Amino acid sequence: MHRYQRDPNRIRKVLGNSIQFMQGDMACVYGGLLAGCSFFGGYPITPATEIAEGMSSLLPKVGGMYLQMEDEIASIAAIIGASWAGAKSMTATSSPGFSLMMENYGYAAMTETPCVIVNVQRGGPSTGLPTLGSQGDMMQARWGTHGDFEPIALCPTTVQECLDLTVESFNLAERYRTPVCLMMDGEIGYLHARIVIPPEESLTIVGRRQGDPRLNLSEKVPLFPTFGHGYHMFITGLTHDVNGLPATFDQKEHERLITRLTTKITDDREKLTMVERTGLDDAEVAFVSYGASARPAMYAVNRAREQGIKAGILRLKLIWPFPIKEIEQLSETVKTILVPEMNLGQIVHAVREYAVGNCNVISLPKIGGETHHPQELLNYLYKEVQ
Repeated sequence: MHRYQRDPNRIRKVLGNSIQFMQGDMACVYGGLLAGCSFFGGYPITPATEIAEGMSSLLPKVGGMYLQMEDEIASIAAIIGASWAGAKSMTATSSPGFSLMMENYGYAAMTETPCVIVNVQRGGPSTGLPTLGSQGDMMQARWGTHGDFEPIALCPTTVQECLDLTVESFNLAERYRTPVCLMMDGEIGYLHARIVIPPEESLTIVGRRQGDPRLNLSEKVPLFPTFGHGYHMFITGLTHDVNGLPATFDQKEHERLITRLTTKITDDREKLTMVERTGLDDAEVAFVSYGASARPAMYAVNRAREQGIKAGILRLKLIWPFPIKEIEQLSETVKTILVPEMNLGQIVHAVREYAVGNCNVISLPKIGGETHHPQELLNYLYKEVQ
């Protein structure tokens, strides 16, 4: 795996025209190839199957490897192993499969294994709504695995962002040596739209920092000792010391390790923040939303503005680590924050936690595989300005 070399010319030839009309799932495939993904291990599941299909067709054409596993547990185990062999690795699943990945999600965090997990969310619990979208796993990305850890999770709202944020997910995985979740939803995964494949010179591709992690113990993100390069390291999900050796009865060693694993991400919270602000300069009421739910919210804001209502939207593109400062600042300037989500209320809890002053935070849940209708959200705006 470590012999794979990203070949931009070969990738461009496989991807074809720079402007195309495609599905969100397929745009995610294109983003993975552009980022240099060289291994995909997965198991087909609606509505993420098209990602596996696209990778099975295109990845071998750029010199990578596609491996269909027997289930989602094996899939995430495979991409962890491939990463340690030197590959930029990725899997894709939907909500029930994401649940099955949780143990190894924590293992990847503990072993500092860079990899990308795409979750095209569908309604649940259990097998739920196999072909309909949802945003029911947003808290699972944050709290689904046991123990103390800090995740990185991004959430696209457009087909173009399915491509762009997949590239960014790989970059963040390499930069922080951690698993990164791309939290798509069935609505965006199945959406078709025009995309632009960015020119090579405009892409930022983060490579792996190879080396012995013991060389500089002051670094919060250590070098990566890829298998086959002569490094003598132990890799374990147990609490371990700087040599990788188990230290399961040492409270101080555990505290040192987990503190580093979490703060390497939270220290960069503001650097990691990715939001889009619309109409917030003078807004009195604002939506905070993400993914498919942000689309009708943006429409409602535009219609409200036409009618003289001072509305705005803060759209979250990176959910975890949560953009605390953005919510604090917004809550200081608006009277009400409305949080539409395709669940019974998940990210709204984080918004309430960090809203300050007398700002009222209202949850606008909707489940059953449908997004809010723009008029529904417009009616909420009317109610708040009466």
